[in-house]
Amino acid sequence: MRTLVLNAGYEPLAIVSFKRALVLVMNEKASVIESVIGDPVWTTRAVYERPAVILLTRYVRIPQARRVPVTRRGVLRRDNHRCGYCAKPASTIDHVLPRSRGGQDSWENLVACCLRCNNTKSDRTPQEMGWELRMAPRAPHGAAWTVRGTERGDPQWAPYLGLAA
Repeated sequence: MRTLVLNAGYEPLAIVSFKRALVLVMNEKASVIESVIGDPVWTTRAVYERPAVILLTRYVRIPQARRVPVTRRGVLRRDNHRCGYCAKPASTIDHVLPRSRGGQDSWENLVACCLRCNNTKSDRTPQEMGWELRMAPRAPHGAAWTVRGTERGDPQWAPYLGLAA
């Protein structure tokens, strides 16, 4: 059982175990926003519902440089496993500006690509091939990318994750 932790400004911060969330609530560092009905936790002093979403009582400052690292899996996920050139299912990634010509491993230079397009394009740019990208590649943003574990989230989290997007 996992709990979504929101900053005092309702910004998603992390996903923690319900035990850690309960400790934060018991120490009055957080309050319960959403809870799981049924199966409460009994303590010597009180009965607590299992928290699904908690809100910190004090604002925690987060550095703005919270960048998502570039990975093959991340590029495929960002592009929905669809080729950036032909929209067929993608299984690999491609450098828009090839590495041999100074292309970097960055979110803005990588796209998901099918094997056929990747082999056809080879060491050329899309302009040289007469191809167009379906969308401009950019770094992903939003709570689904900065808070790990939200892809297998609880349905109760959806309103709070949607606020951050």
